[in-house]
Amino acid sequence: MEKTKWYFINSGACSPSYNMALDEALLDWHSEGLIPPVVRFYEWNPATLSIGYFQSVEKEIDMEAVERLGLGFVRRPTGGRGVLHEHELTYSVIVSESYPDMPATVTEAYRVISEGILLGFQNLGLEAYFSIPNTVEKKQDLKKPRTAVCFDTPSWYELVVEGKKVAGSAQTRQKGVILQHGAILLDLDEEKLIQTFKFSSDELRKRVKNSLSQKAVAINKLIQKPVTVDECKVAFKKGFEDALQIDLVEFTLTEEQENYVKDLENRRYANDEWNYKK
Repeated sequence: MEKTKWYFINSGACSPSYNMALDEALLDWHSEGLIPPVVRFYEWNPATLSIGYFQSVEKEIDMEAVERLGLGFVRRPTGGRGVLHEHELTYSVIVSESYPDMPATVTEAYRVISEGILLGFQNLGLEAYFSIPNTVEKKQDLKKPRTAVCFDTPSWYELVVEGKKVAGSAQTRQKGVILQHGAILLDLDEEKLIQTFKFSSDELRKRVKNSLSQKAVAINKLIQKPVTVDECKVAFKKGFEDALQIDLVEFTLTEEQENYVKDLENRRYANDEWNYKK
C-alpha cells in the first residue's frame, strides 16, 4: 500500500523572524489546500530566545541580557514558555485537524505528532519516552508553571530520557490546521538561558539554574560520541516517516511563496509591535 506523501523542507539556519513567518505561511497554504501536510527542519542564525504567544516581555524577559549576549528575539505564534535556540535542531509539523486518525484533543494530537520525535531519539540509540505527570502536584505545575523557562518542567507527552526533558514543543490551531514546532537539544548552555529571564529574587534564579540540570538534558550529554545536526536530521526524518506512516518528499519554495513569507515576516515577526506586544 502506497504511503501518503507529505512535503519535507530542510531550511537550514535562518533568522528568527523568517523561521516563524515560514511556519505560519505553511499553515496558511495548507489551510487553503495549496500544499499537503509538511515536516520542516530548521536552525537559527543568530542564536535566538523565542517566547510563547502569551508571555509578557516586560514581566519575564531581561532584554538587556538578550542584547548583551547577541541573541535574536522573536515571539512565536504558539504558546509555551521561553526557549533558547542555539545548539539544537528545530522541527515543525503542519497538518490539518481533519487528517485521518488525528485525535480531536490537543493533548492526544500532540502525542501522535510527537511519536516521530520519540522514534527519532530511539534511532539515535536513546531510550526516550513520553512524560505523563502522575501526581497532583506535577499536574498543577503544568497549569501554573513556576517560571518562564520552557525546560524547567516537562509537559504532557513531551520527550524524556532518564527522567529529564530532551525536547520542548508547542502547538497552535488556526484555520483548521495544527502547527506544532519544537526544539530538539543537542547541547544546552544553562547559564546563558537563565540570564535572559527575570526572576523575583537572586535566590530563585540560582534555584532554577541548579534545578535545570536535574530537569533537562541535551542529547550530547547522554551519548559517548557527539551527534551532529545532520545526523539528527536523518534520525528524526525517519522517525516521522515511520511514526506517521508517510513518505517525506523534498520541497523547495517558489519565488512567489518566498515573497509571501518575506511579506509576513516584515508585517509580523520582524516587527517590534508583535514581539513586544504583551
